[in-house]
Amino acid sequence: MSAPLAPIIVSALFGAKDQAFLDAERRAHFPPERNQLAAHLTLFHHIPPGALDELHRRLGDETRGVPAPAARLAGVFSLGRGVAYRIDSPELAAIRTRLADAFHGLLTPQDQAAWRAHVTVQNKVEPAVARALLVQMQARFLARPVAVAGLAAYWYRGGPWELIRRYPFAA
Repeated sequence: MSAPLAPIIVSALFGAKDQAFLDAERRAHFPPERNQLAAHLTLFHHIPPGALDELHRRLGDETRGVPAPAARLAGVFSLGRGVAYRIDSPELAAIRTRLADAFHGLLTPQDQAAWRAHVTVQNKVEPAVARALLVQMQARFLARPVAVAGLAAYWYRGGPWELIRRYPFAA
């Protein structure tokens, strides 16, 4: 018996070195009882499951034979009750815009809003704890390139995400 359909999450995939760095940051600062996921850069939080075939086609079109978009770890910012790294990638933002246009009318308000590309390394902590980490991370922050290796689609069933498929950029 197959699992019931669920919302689809779309994220960018990092290269191995950058994924390891971001995962280590998340393990160090995210409340362990809430840390169910690897570090991630979400493009969409809720694509309807009925759009899977179209999503598959479009993610393939955006990545197949296409060089990886340039991206930078560009800053650290407050989430109020957490801290995140800002990711700057005009090319990835353009991909997201094309996908948002393609799925117009199917997106939730959160996914219709302006996209703020980021990787959360801490969340759901007391504001004072978040402010202290923000100061610490800003003091040691150095902007640098990050590798975006592809895109991925996942089922969201309330717990850890279930991979549907990875869509790698050209090597």
